Amino acid sequence: MGCWEVNADTVASSRFVVSPLCETIASLIALERESPAHTAERRWLDRHGPAYRERLTGDPVTALLVRVALGRYRWIADFVTPVPFREGETQGGAEFHDELARIRETPSDTARTDLEIAHRGPLPGPLLRADLPERIADLLEWVWRETVAPDWSRRRRVIEADVVARTRQLSQQGWAAALDGMHPEMRWLGSNRLQINTRAFPPRQLMGAQLLFVPVTARRGWISTDRPDSRGAVQRNAVVYPCSGTLAEQERTAAPEALARLLGAGRASVLMLLDSPMSTTHLVAMTGQGLGSVGRHFKVLLDAGLVGRRRAGRSVLYYRTSVGDGLVRAQDSALDSAPWARAWPSAPWPRA
Repeated sequence: MGCWEVNADTVASSRFVVSPLCETIASLIALERESPAHTAERRWLDRHGPAYRERLTGDPVTALLVRVALGRYRWIADFVTPVPFREGETQGGAEFHDELARIRETPSDTARTDLEIAHRGPLPGPLLRADLPERIADLLEWVWRETVAPDWSRRRRVIEADVVARTRQLSQQGWAAALDGMHPEMRWLGSNRLQINTRAFPPRQLMGAQLLFVPVTARRGWISTDRPDSRGAVQRNAVVYPCSGTLAEQERTAAPEALARLLGAGRASVLMLLDSPMSTTHLVAMTGQGLGSVGRHFKVLLDAGLVGRRRAGRSVLYYRTSVGDGLVRAQDSALDSAPWARAWPSAPWPRA
C-alpha cells in the first residue's frame, strides 16, 4: 500500500471499530503461522492448535486454500478481509455472522482473482473449484466458535481499552502520535500523507473516503479496502492493527515500596497496572483482589484525581490521569537518582 494521501476531512471523520470478524481472522492467522508473540498466545496455541491442525488434516483442500489465502508474500486475498461495516455496539455473535456472510457470498471468479494475486500466479489444481468462499467462511466460523467466542467478552474489553487509550492520546498529542504507535511501519508524514507500510507502491488518494481503525488482540494486522462501487458510494478503508493491550497475563508485580506506603499496597498495585485502560472486572482478574476492594480503590483514586474513567460500549474503563502518570514516573526517577543507582549504573535492578 505504501502511502495514502488523505485530507483533513478524511482524518476528522475516521472511526475506531470493534470487529468480531477481524478478531477471528487475526486468530486464524495466528493458528496458521504458529508464531506466538507472547506466553499467553503460546498457551492459546497449545490449547487450540492441535484441533485446528486435525481439522485441516481431514480437509486438505481447505488446508491448501488457507495457505494460499493468507499469502506467502505478505498479501492476504482481499475477499478474506472485508472492511467492517457495523460501527455500533458490538455484541459478538450476530455481528460476526453478518460480516461472515459477505465472505461466503463472494462470487467465485472474484475469489479466484484475489487468490491468484495473493499466490502470485495460477492456483494449484485442487483450488480450481467454485466453493472456495464457502470453505474459507466455514473455517472462520469454526475458529470463531471454538477459539474466539468463548473468550469474546474479555477480548472485547482489551480492544475497547485500546480504543480509549488511542482516543486519549489523540486528544492530548494529535493524530501523529496516535497513528505512529499502531504499527512499526505506519507513520504520519505530514502534508496529508499517511505511510501505511514501507512497500514501494504508488501513493493512493483517499480524499473524501472513509477511514476506519480496527484493533485486534493478535500481534498482526492488515489493510482492507472496499471494492469500487458503481453506485458511487463512499469508499471505505480499514487499518487493522495490534492493540496495545494483549491477552498476555501481566505479572502480579508488587508496587514500589514507597508508593505502597503512600497509597496502600492494593491501590498502588491498581494504579501501576493502568498503563492501558481497564475495566473493574479486568483488574479483579489481574490483581486477585475482590470486586468490592477494586471498586473502593477506584473510588479513592478517582477522588484523588489519579485516575479517570470513560465508557466504551457496555464497559466502564479506568485510566491513569496525567497526575497518576507523574506519580508512577516519579518511582522510576527516585530509583534512578538513588546513590546506589549512580554507583552501579549497569546493575540489573528490577523495575516495577
